[in-house]
Amino acid sequence: MHQIALIPWLDPAAIIEWAGPWSLLVVCFIIFAETGLLIGFLLPGDTLLVIAGLLSHSTTAAPHGVFGMSVWWVALLIGLSAFVGGEVGYLIGHKAGPAIFERKESGLFSVKNVERTNAFFERFGGLTIILARFVPIVRTFAPVAAGVGHMHKGKYTLYNLIGAVLWGFGLTMFGYAIGFIPFVRDLVTEYIDVILLIAVGGTALVTLWHYLRERSKAKKAAAAGEDVITDAEEAKELVLDPEVFERAPELPHTDGPEDSPRP
Repeated sequence: MHQIALIPWLDPAAIIEWAGPWSLLVVCFIIFAETGLLIGFLLPGDTLLVIAGLLSHSTTAAPHGVFGMSVWWVALLIGLSAFVGGEVGYLIGHKAGPAIFERKESGLFSVKNVERTNAFFERFGGLTIILARFVPIVRTFAPVAAGVGHMHKGKYTLYNLIGAVLWGFGLTMFGYAIGFIPFVRDLVTEYIDVILLIAVGGTALVTLWHYLRERSKAKKAAAAGEDVITDAEEAKELVLDPEVFERAPELPHTDGPEDSPRP
């Protein structure tokens, strides 16, 4: 018998009952919006993907899984949503230009998060588009940063496709696979609302702490009479040089025989 969830709106059964036949569409929209609409969802995309895979198992109540179709179709549609989201994010950055970075310290959209994303590009080059999929927040800003910096569209689309397949399709199938492990399956089924509450609560607390810290720093700077850089000037400084997208990934350096000092 299904137990009453501690937090009803976090209980997948409650979400499915509310969404009805549109439950998969809701999941796909969340995944799309995370990279396509600059929305930092409190529900981590990674967790959502794994749980979507877990809930795709057939049960007595849902012979074809909660989405009513094969997990292969579920994973494919989620992967497609991730890909389209990445394409829309790039288009937004490409069309809006540096001005999009003028939205400072508004929740998850902050200069610090853009700088963090830029640091990934500086280290990994264009491959950041693939790697960013597995890094919360960075995956929201990477498509926009690539668009603002005018990364080659063909190269971006290829990397975006690979990332969407590995992350969207891959994590969903991973969730489905671990559902064959009885202990994990039973644990998630019994305490899924608690797991989601911890994930959402943790993300919300980190976001709130970051936001309050940035506001405090801004107020102290203003009180100290420090020179304030205009939003437009700071936004331009956040635009990546196009050459960074062609850069080879920086690998950990290890001294080899050729690096050893000669006598």
